[in-house]
Amino acid sequence: MNSEKKKKCCCDEIPDITEIDIRKQLLVPHPANKDAYIQLKKHTPARIGVWRSGTRYNTETLLRFRADHAAAQDAVLHDVNENFLKEMGLFVVQSKCCSKEEYLTRPDLGKALSDEAITTVKEKCIIKPQIQIYVSDGLSSVAVEANLNNILPAIIQGLKVYNISAGTPFFVKYGRVRTVDDVSEVTGAEVVCNLIGERPGLVTAESMSAYIVYKAYKGMPEANMTVISNIHNQGLKPVEAGAYIADVMKVMLEKKASGVALKL
Repeated sequence: MNSEKKKKCCCDEIPDITEIDIRKQLLVPHPANKDAYIQLKKHTPARIGVWRSGTRYNTETLLRFRADHAAAQDAVLHDVNENFLKEMGLFVVQSKCCSKEEYLTRPDLGKALSDEAITTVKEKCIIKPQIQIYVSDGLSSVAVEANLNNILPAIIQGLKVYNISAGTPFFVKYGRVRTVDDVSEVTGAEVVCNLIGERPGLVTAESMSAYIVYKAYKGMPEANMTVISNIHNQGLKPVEAGAYIADVMKVMLEKKASGVALKL
């Protein structure tokens, strides 16, 4: 009898608390205005109306908080799967960081390509394309794996429709936003687009951004960058973002500007 109970306990699956849609989860018992409560929850994934036990969170709320925090940590500390990058047809280069620890403690090294990376990009990339797209892990490997297979084809397809030439896409390991400076100077591209995993939060660890610059150069002001952010399935859909990014880059080529100088 005891062995049967033990077997049943081992076989039962524990439900994944992160699969619960917070926007539909009503935790306040007997709300004074349930309709308003429901409408408010629909408009944001923020933790609204989580209720309490005395002065403390309820167990379910606390567990969800810890699960989301763990997902954010995993997104930062894990590397993008190499097989995934091969499936996407991306060759891999690296910033001047030698490890994840160095990447997190030396942001300056993550902003520049290593000497080996520069040599590899020169060898494998088309020089002086109109558009150069590349991918960086940034602070979320999960964001890259969750969005890239939808956003990258959408961008390339959009550029083809506009008859705009794109260079050879690649992946920068331990890369930060400002690697656009090196990539622009090495490839000679008119416009460079860095698809990068953003710092994860407790709402999602899958958010990606696109940092796009017209003729970037080392030491340029950050105001020169055009940023499209909040790209994930619960925000700006990756396919929609890809189409929009292609539109934006087309305008950049026409107006020869980006950032605050670009009027969209």
